[in-house]
Amino acid sequence: MSNQQTKTDVILIGAGIMSATLGSLLKELVPDWKITVFERRSGAGEESSGEWNNAGTGHSSLCELNYTPERPDGSVDISKAVMVNEEYQLSKQFWSYLVNSKRIQDPQDFIVPVPHMSFVEGQKDISFLQKRFEALSGHPLFQGMEYSDDPEQLMEWIPLMMKHRAPGQRVAATRALSGTDVNFGALTRILFDHLKNNNTDIRFNHQVEDLKRTKDGSWELKVRNAGSGATQRHTAKFVFIGGGGGSLHLLQKSGIPEGKGVGGFPVSGLFMVCKKPEIVAQHHAKVYGKAAVGAPPMSVPHLDTRVINKQESLFFGPFAGFSPKFLKFGSMFDLITSVKPDNLVTMLAAGAKNLSLTRYLIGQVMLSKEQRMEALREFVPDAKAEDWELVVAGQRVQIIKDTAAGKGTLQFGTEVISSADGSIAALLGASPGASTAVSVMLEVISKCFPQHLKAWEPKIKQMIPSYGVPQSGNAELLNKIHASAAKSLGLTHGVEEKVQPVKVMHS
Repeated sequence: MSNQQTKTDVILIGAGIMSATLGSLLKELVPDWKITVFERRSGAGEESSGEWNNAGTGHSSLCELNYTPERPDGSVDISKAVMVNEEYQLSKQFWSYLVNSKRIQDPQDFIVPVPHMSFVEGQKDISFLQKRFEALSGHPLFQGMEYSDDPEQLMEWIPLMMKHRAPGQRVAATRALSGTDVNFGALTRILFDHLKNNNTDIRFNHQVEDLKRTKDGSWELKVRNAGSGATQRHTAKFVFIGGGGGSLHLLQKSGIPEGKGVGGFPVSGLFMVCKKPEIVAQHHAKVYGKAAVGAPPMSVPHLDTRVINKQESLFFGPFAGFSPKFLKFGSMFDLITSVKPDNLVTMLAAGAKNLSLTRYLIGQVMLSKEQRMEALREFVPDAKAEDWELVVAGQRVQIIKDTAAGKGTLQFGTEVISSADGSIAALLGASPGASTAVSVMLEVISKCFPQHLKAWEPKIKQMIPSYGVPQSGNAELLNKIHASAAKSLGLTHGVEEKVQPVKVMHS
C-alpha cells in the first residue's frame, strides 16, 4: 500500500444519481469544499442509474397504484402518493435551478413530458380506480388528472393498447399530462461533468475496499486502482456511501452501530423492449397496471414510452429475476458475504416470512419468452414476439431489518442510515429512489451537517423554493413553483391542464 495519504473534505462512494445529487448540492452550498468521488466502474451512472437499468419514471404517484392502497373500509389512502409527489417536486425544482444557473445546458437531454396513466380492467378494479381518482383529483398536487371508461376516449389516449381488445371488455384509465420520462443515466453524467469542472476529483476504476475511523474522528479509506492494482489511503471528515447494492457491504465494514442488524435481498429486473418505429408511434404514455396477487410492489406491470438519446422506444415489465449479486456487475458471493452474526437471525426471519416472494421470484425466473409475451398481451393484445427483445435491467437490493412489524421485515423504498455524529451516511434500498434523490440528499445534509443548516438554509430555499414548506397547504404557491419549474425544464405542455377543472369521461 502507498504511504501517501490524501486528505479531502467529502468522499462520495459510487458515481450514481445519489452521489451526483449530493455532490451538486454541497458544491452550491460550500463551493470551496474539496470533494473526491470513487467509482469502481469506468464511467458514471453505469449501475442502477443507467438509462437501460431502470424504468425512467419520474415517480410522482400520478400512475402508481401501489402508492394508494385501499383501506379496510374501502376508502383510498393517498398519504404515500402525496409524499412521493412532494419529494419529486423538490427534484424538479433543483434541476430547474441548475438549468437557470447554466449548470445544465439543455434539460431535454434528460427529461421530457410523457403522460402518466393508470389502467385497469374488470368492475372491481374499475371501482377502485374511480375512488382513487376522486381521492387524488381533489388534492392540489393532482389537479388536471382525467378519468375515462369510454372506449372511444381510451382509443385516443392509448391506441396500441385498445386495438384488437375483446369486444365488451370493461377497462378504465386515468391520465395526467404533467408526467415525465427521465433519463437518470444522462442526468448523472451531466451532474458529474459539472462537478469535474469545479474542483471535484472523480476517480473511475477505483474500488473502496475498506474504511475505518481515525483517532480524530475522520474516516480513512483503503482504495484500490483497478488499472494499476495499487492501493492508496484517503481520509475525509465526511463519507457518503451511495454505491447502490454495494452500499451494504461498506456500511458493514464501517462498524457503526446504526448499521448492525441490517440485511439485503437482491432482486433483478428484466424488461421487454420494442424499438420498431411503426409500433412505438402508436403509444405515448407511461401506463401502470395492478400487480398480480402475491407479487411484490416493485413488480407492478407497466408499458412505458422511453426517450433515450432522443430516440423513443417502448419498455414493458418489469419481470423479476433472482441473482445473488448486489450489483449488475457484482459478485456471485455478494448475498452470502452480506450475512453477518448481527443480521443472521433477521435474514433467517425474512426468509421464513417471505416464502411467497421466493416462490414468485422462482416462477418469474422460469418464464419463457412466450409466457412473458402473454403478460405483455394484457396491455397490447396483438403484440408479436419478433417485435420485442429482452433487456436485463439493474439489480435492486431491498432492505431487511427488524421493525415494529416484526423481525426480518422486507422494506420497499429507500433509507438513509447515518452515524450518530453525522460523519458517515449510507443509502440503502430501491424505488422510488432516483426520482426522490434531492429529497433524500437533503435528509442526508440535515442529518449529517446540522451545525451548518441555519447558515445554508437561505441558499437551499433559493435552489428549492418549497424547501420547508408543506406543498399541500398552499395551492397558489404550489402552482407558481410548479409553473416556474416546468417552464425551466421545457415541460410546459401539461401545466395549463393542471389548473383546469377535473375531467371525467364515461361511456
